[in-house]
Amino acid sequence: MSQFPRASQLVLTLSAILGGALLGLSLFTFTYAQGAAYLTDNAASCANCHVMREQFEGWMKSSHRSAAVCNDCHTPPGFLAKYTTKAVNGFFHSLAFTTGRFPDQIQINQRNFLVTESSCVKCHSAVVDGINATRGHHRGAPCVACHRFVGHH
Repeated sequence: MSQFPRASQLVLTLSAILGGALLGLSLFTFTYAQGAAYLTDNAASCANCHVMREQFEGWMKSSHRSAAVCNDCHTPPGFLAKYTTKAVNGFFHSLAFTTGRFPDQIQINQRNFLVTESSCVKCHSAVVDGINATRGHHRGAPCVACHRFVGHH
């Protein structure tokens, strides 16, 4: 009898065990990290990790509290774009916390900065258009250059 069927059965069994372990670890991590909360627009879920506590408390005191939640400013419009951004950010946030490699002061990366900047412009388009029409020095400058803490303080 040939060894090939036995070898392929061993590979299939090991693949199933590895896949099951990976799935189990993923489900455990998702449950432990309260992952379902991140699928909602509940701003409190963004404060599940300690490095976001200051931003959440600042948002609670800001004028944006009555007008926007975290997803309004930090995810792009559209179902697919929103949940892709949330998945990518969730993966890298989980990786940072699992490995212990995260800064004490939260820092926005370039991609998320661009998403947030476009949200400012979208919600405040009339103001931005007026400023750009009358004050050329603002043209091209990011909103957060002058309004860094508006959404969080």
